[in-house]
Amino acid sequence: MLRFPPQTLRDQALVQLRSLLVSGVLKPGEVYSATAIAAELGVSHGPVREAMLALVNDGMMEVVRNRGYRVVTISRKDREDIAEIRTLLEVPSMMKLAGSPRVIERADEFAAIVDKFFAAAKAEDIVAFFDADREFHLGLLALLDNPRLTEFVGTLRDQTRQYGIYELAVRGELVDSAQDHRNLLDALLAGDVEAVERLMLGHLQYLRWSRWTFPDLEASVEPDTGE
Repeated sequence: MLRFPPQTLRDQALVQLRSLLVSGVLKPGEVYSATAIAAELGVSHGPVREAMLALVNDGMMEVVRNRGYRVVTISRKDREDIAEIRTLLEVPSMMKLAGSPRVIERADEFAAIVDKFFAAAKAEDIVAFFDADREFHLGLLALLDNPRLTEFVGTLRDQTRQYGIYELAVRGELVDSAQDHRNLLDALLAGDVEAVERLMLGHLQYLRWSRWTFPDLEASVEPDTGE
């Protein structure tokens, strides 16, 4: 269940499209028609088109004139750039939350999200794992009362989508990642700033992985030119 159920058809379509992107059903480099996807989802064309335009604004898709919308490919350089930006933004932000009364007051809520990590990991449900990851980290950032920060980080997270999570799944390390999130929550509640920093730096390392074993990703990731 989502914490904040979408209230509009456009938002519902956006949630569905994000899931299709994360799961790899919508593949990087491929062009998709809003009409065709709307028919597949059993919804009207308008909300799907609006949702796809929202994904264009977020840098996840691009308009292909007279054809539809292409899922944007992510190069190794893109991942490294995004990892650097997220490190600069998220690590100090999470360190600010160490020992915060706001986190402590909502400890049970975040512990319940951590339970979702373990359930998704044991089921090898990558979409559910990604959703829990997004809910956990953006929920914590929202406690800083800086909606621009939360929105921007959310966009950066979405642009990298499934990169790294598939690698965790293939390695059998989703449960380990779930435990890392439990450790991060424990460190936040204990006010252990150094542990929060260490865990966050380790968490963001997955964006820099350069070897993909999921076949669709391997086929669609742009080659690294070293530039």
